[in-house]
Amino acid sequence: MPAWRRLLRAALALPPAYAGLLLLLLLAAAMRPQLLSAMLLPLIARQAAPLGLAVIGQSLVMRARSIDLSSGGVIVAVSYLLTSGYFEVSDATAMGLCVALGLVVGVVNGVLIVQTRASSMIVTLAVSMVLTGIVVALSQFRAPGDAPEFLRELARLRVGGVPLPVLVWLGALVPAALLLRHSAYGRSLDAVGSNPQAAALSGLPHLRVVFAGHVASALVSVLCGFILVGFVGKGSITLGQDLALNSLAAAILGGVNFGSGRGGMAGPAVAAFMLTFLFNFLTSLGLGEPGRLMLQGAIIAAAALVYSSRR
Repeated sequence: MPAWRRLLRAALALPPAYAGLLLLLLLAAAMRPQLLSAMLLPLIARQAAPLGLAVIGQSLVMRARSIDLSSGGVIVAVSYLLTSGYFEVSDATAMGLCVALGLVVGVVNGVLIVQTRASSMIVTLAVSMVLTGIVVALSQFRAPGDAPEFLRELARLRVGGVPLPVLVWLGALVPAALLLRHSAYGRSLDAVGSNPQAAALSGLPHLRVVFAGHVASALVSVLCGFILVGFVGKGSITLGQDLALNSLAAAILGGVNFGSGRGGMAGPAVAAFMLTFLFNFLTSLGLGEPGRLMLQGAIIAAAALVYSSRR
């Protein structure tokens, strides 16, 4: 087979996110070259960090044929705990409470999905709605306030010219990729995703694999909340509400389907950056919030079509 044909076949086998990012970069170079400047690209990567982190957790549960839509509720709760002063504790204690909340949410999601065989979509969406409802009720008595100063400083900090949130993203992405490729958990996750019944019959702890994925996803959502609160500088009852669906779209566009992960961890990371770059590109063209919401819906629908066409 000629070399060019092998290269073409390899390129076509890549997840859609790679071609999408390449097309966006070419369009930006022709229409908005300032987006590719050394000043703006790191800022766009910093904006992509929360979505990039969220898609790590989403990829883990999707590989096990599950889904996590609770990240929006977790982020809203983290925002409120950090900014409202409701419990009148130190910032460090508030962050500890946020981590504990993430652990509880992950355990609740995992137990309900594993033990009762309930739909992961319904369970995690319900948990998100409950958390959001609690925060909305509490905010009527004490509204969210300013973010802790050290979180705002960390969101602006650069190390060697690279924004710290991007380094945090890479610091979570690389171990996750190594875990999937070289650990017993990664091999078990692939086996459970390929055929849960066969994995159960072979003695693999398939239920614990799904449970661990949901716990990890919830803890990653807490980390996303820390970064988003630092970005915005204030608490909000709507912070991160679109992150769950965007992470689902990024996972699928990055090559992760329910039960398989052909894109590894690199594909979803590329998709997260692609979506963030796309939103910045369209904003530079003057697209308003209504158009952005319609585009998000179209991207999620396209991701679903990509998934169904590859099954």
